[in-house]
Amino acid sequence: MRLWIVAAALVAALSWASGARAEATYVGDQECLSCHDDVHDDYVATVHGKLFTPENGRTEAMRHGCEGCHGPGSEHAQSDDSKFMGSMLTFRAVDAKSIEQENAVCLTCHRSGVQLQWDGSAHAMRDVSCTNCHNVMKNVSRKHLLAKASEVATCGTCHALQTAQIFRNGHMPLRGGTIPDRDGKMSCTSCHNPHGTVTDKLIDAATVNENCYKCHADKRGPFLWEHAPVTENCLNCHQPHGSPRLFMLTQSPPRLCQQCHDPTRHPTDPYRPTSKFVIGAACLNCHVNIHGSNHPSGEALTR
Repeated sequence: MRLWIVAAALVAALSWASGARAEATYVGDQECLSCHDDVHDDYVATVHGKLFTPENGRTEAMRHGCEGCHGPGSEHAQSDDSKFMGSMLTFRAVDAKSIEQENAVCLTCHRSGVQLQWDGSAHAMRDVSCTNCHNVMKNVSRKHLLAKASEVATCGTCHALQTAQIFRNGHMPLRGGTIPDRDGKMSCTSCHNPHGTVTDKLIDAATVNENCYKCHADKRGPFLWEHAPVTENCLNCHQPHGSPRLFMLTQSPPRLCQQCHDPTRHPTDPYRPTSKFVIGAACLNCHVNIHGSNHPSGEALTR
C-alpha cells in the first residue's frame, strides 16, 4: 500500500514538473534586459552575444537569445519572487543531476572537435560543469571564454600542485610571460585536452612520448643505440610540470642513473665532491647522448 502511494506521488510530481515546463513561454531578450541590463554590455561583446540573436542565430534555440540556453523565461519574468526560476536553468548548479542537465545544453552545440569525448571523461565523471571553466557572459580571457584570464589560471583553480610546480627552477614555459622570450609559450592544452581523451591524464596524444615529441622531435629516434627508459616513457626521468633540478629531472645524476644501473663499475661517493663521477654533469660527462646515439661507437651513449 505504501509503495503505491509513493509511486502515485512520484507520478504526480513528474506530471506537475512536465506541465510547468510545457506552460513556460519565450519572452525575448528585451524582457530579460529590463532587469539584467547590468550584463548587457559585457555579454553582447562575447561570441554568444553576437550569434544568439534573431538575425544571426543558425538554429531555433540560438534565435531565442538568452532563452536559447536558459530556457523559456515567462515563469521567472511573471513571478514576484526574483529568485524563482521556474523551469529556467541558472548555470550555477552544484548537484550532479543539475550539472549534467546544464552541460547538456552546452553540448547541444559543442559536441564535435575537442569536446567529442566529453562523455565519460575524467572531468565529466567528477561532475565538473562547463561554467566551472568558462564564463560565457563576459570576455574574461582573450579567447575560449575562460573563467579566468589564462588557461593556466583556470586549470590552477583545481590543479594547485601542478600550478606550483611550474614555478620551480626547471619548468615548462607555462608561466604568464614573466621571463621575456621564454614563458607564456605553452598552455595546459598544449599537452592536455580537458574535454576528454582516450589516454590517461587527458594527454592529447597516443602516449606520453608522442606528446613530448611534438616539441622534442630530436629525441624521437629511431636510434642505432637506444636508451630503454627513454623509449618506454619520458616520465621515467622527467617531471612534466616542473622540478627543482635541471632539465626537470626527477633526481639529479648520478642517483637518477643508479635507479637502473649498478654503481659498482662507476663507484660514486656523494661525500667526495672531487670524484669525476659526481662533479659537473656526473654520468653525462661521458654519456652525453643519453637519449640515444647513432654513432657506430656509441653503444654506451658516449657519442
